Amino acid sequence: MAHNNFSYSLLVVAALAAGCGASRKKTTTTTMDNQTTTVASATTTNPLLANWTGPYGGIPPFDQVQVADFRPALEAAMAENLAEIDRITATAGKATFNNTIAALERSGKTLDRVRTIYGIWSSNMNTPEFQVVERDMAPKLAAFADKITQNEALFKRIEAVHNSPDTASLTPEQKRLTWRYYTNFVRAGARLDATAKARLSLINQQMAGLFTRFSQNLLADESEQFLSLNQEADVAGLPASVKDAAANAARAKNLPGWLITNTRSSIDPFLTYADRRDLREKAWRMFVNRGDNGGDNDNNAIITQILLLRAERAKLLGYKTHAHWRLENTMAKTPERAMELLEAVWKPAVARVREEVADMQAVATKEGANIKIEPWDYKYYAEKVRKEKYDLDQNEIKQYLQLDKLREGMFWVAGELFNFSFSPVNNVPVFHPDVKVWEVKDKTSGKHIGLWYFDPYARQGKRSGAWMNAYRNQERLDKEVTTIVSNNSNFVKGQPGEPVLISWDDANTLFHEFGHALHGLSSNVTYPSLAGTAVFRDYVEFPSQLLEHWLSTPEVLQRFALHYQTGKPIPQALVDKIESASTFNEGFETTEYLASALIDMKLHLAGDTKIDPDAFERETLAQMGMPSEIVMRHRTPQFGHIFSSDGYSAGYYSYLWSDVLTADAFGAFTEGSGPYDKEVAKRLTQYIFSVGNTIDPAEGYRQFRGRDPQVDALMKKRGFPVVEQRRTKQEKKTRG
Repeated sequence: MAHNNFSYSLLVVAALAAGCGASRKKTTTTTMDNQTTTVASATTTNPLLANWTGPYGGIPPFDQVQVADFRPALEAAMAENLAEIDRITATAGKATFNNTIAALERSGKTLDRVRTIYGIWSSNMNTPEFQVVERDMAPKLAAFADKITQNEALFKRIEAVHNSPDTASLTPEQKRLTWRYYTNFVRAGARLDATAKARLSLINQQMAGLFTRFSQNLLADESEQFLSLNQEADVAGLPASVKDAAANAARAKNLPGWLITNTRSSIDPFLTYADRRDLREKAWRMFVNRGDNGGDNDNNAIITQILLLRAERAKLLGYKTHAHWRLENTMAKTPERAMELLEAVWKPAVARVREEVADMQAVATKEGANIKIEPWDYKYYAEKVRKEKYDLDQNEIKQYLQLDKLREGMFWVAGELFNFSFSPVNNVPVFHPDVKVWEVKDKTSGKHIGLWYFDPYARQGKRSGAWMNAYRNQERLDKEVTTIVSNNSNFVKGQPGEPVLISWDDANTLFHEFGHALHGLSSNVTYPSLAGTAVFRDYVEFPSQLLEHWLSTPEVLQRFALHYQTGKPIPQALVDKIESASTFNEGFETTEYLASALIDMKLHLAGDTKIDPDAFERETLAQMGMPSEIVMRHRTPQFGHIFSSDGYSAGYYSYLWSDVLTADAFGAFTEGSGPYDKEVAKRLTQYIFSVGNTIDPAEGYRQFRGRDPQVDALMKKRGFPVVEQRRTKQEKKTRG
């Protein structure tokens, strides 16, 4: 996931307007002397406010973090930032790039550091004690963001620089940064009158509180619900590695037997292998009903409120719907273009599901199961079909997929494509004993590139899924600042001392998230707001999805897909089976994703209609012809991408949009000398991975590929027939 997989600002509106990446728009007037005194005093007692010191240009002081420090640190850092904004708006003479835009880039450094660690605790160490702070600070942070974007004096300076004839003398990167600030402020309501601004700020504060409640409710259902198994018959069919992980989970809670936790990394293997159909159904219902069980943790009413507030905000800002506002500043530009792509793939995906279900039903009938395939049967019987059709056993593959070896494989790929080397370091503090750190260098020159933190395992208080964060953005505004990035996963530990074995799908996800990290590590820009993954939402998944292709290359498999007992590489015969089955179950994978993406878009195109989430989901899916054997990948009450923040709201389509680029871009390698073609890799770094948001992504892609992307490659990649997409009037006008 970026998802939320990136260093997204906790300042909700500012980050939303920016699209992706840390925002640097702060704001209004207060008494500077008092603020400076407060911050100076707080810095002496609160380690979160201090500059990061130590090796590698400074490192986060994770060993000094106390939850009690977060609230005063955030408040002091916001006060300091307001004082910085005051100094910018009080600058004598006309507004220039240096005294306004560059000054904004230099502001808010303390707050950036504090909210980085705050965000890490929110995602990885979310204790009840921390949740109290979250609920208190969410609306305050949102109100603070609005003080920035609604600061009239500050906006006038930004507007003056944006409209000045002097911009002709700026570098392309400076022009891009100026445009970004101006556009983000306008989109966040800088031009509204005082009454509208006040209402907008109240909306943003209310939504910030709702986002926090949604996330905490979801985390509660994931943490507090589990399936406890006590008899050998309960775990019949489970491979040894899955049983070991379940036993380890039970021990962690001081329970006997085995425990299936309410996270995808635990549920998916159980649904794939467990012979007990009644227990598969029980586990499935537990998982798909997260946030939808009534009571204190139910998210339906929260979703209704969020949707209404988003619709009202969009109208205040002059847009037809929230979706129209969100997509204006993306590659797609309009919801219509995004929907066009989603709908073009929907029909062939559903058609493939019907074929897959027929195959599974035939297997079930042959075995005398006398059942109709239900959602809790899909993965179980799909695995049986895989064995029958392709003589391919996922559990056989898993024996060659050791987490640590695959991590080494990722490092090797990074060395081949980006000339990076990774060396473990032990002289930096971490926020949990599971976290390990590597220094990244240029292989040729030995130059320090950055740090990579890896937090691979599931635990109490850690949100589910996988993501990337940037703890510090690369920049060279006043001096060279190297980046610090992390990858976070939720693999389940097995027996102590035994290697962690993961599925082929999990291995793909591992490479995917590492692609985000490489995007951040490759950054080579001047201004931090344009660095790394701070790109359009429907472009940010492109570099990460692209890296998935290297997992299946022979060079990686022969070196790093090694049997956990014998150490022998994966046999070529098994690799051939993986390749021949590469589009197997693609109907399921694509349809469950598309259902979520379409529901997301339709929810936000509904405007100010009051929506009952459960009813809307049920009725809309029925109208779409959703196969009864599948549910959305993220059902509405647990759809954290779109309801734990504004991050992917009306933007979940981005994964498919980016995959069009991904499929087409990998063709540049296959048309060359192969996946490790040095010239193509050089262009990839130069025009995609290193440029951040300094150029228009469409232009960057054209410079890399020599043309615009073609959707045909996506359809072929997924094994679907190539279809002719309808072209909107706007697209025809644009393309001629």
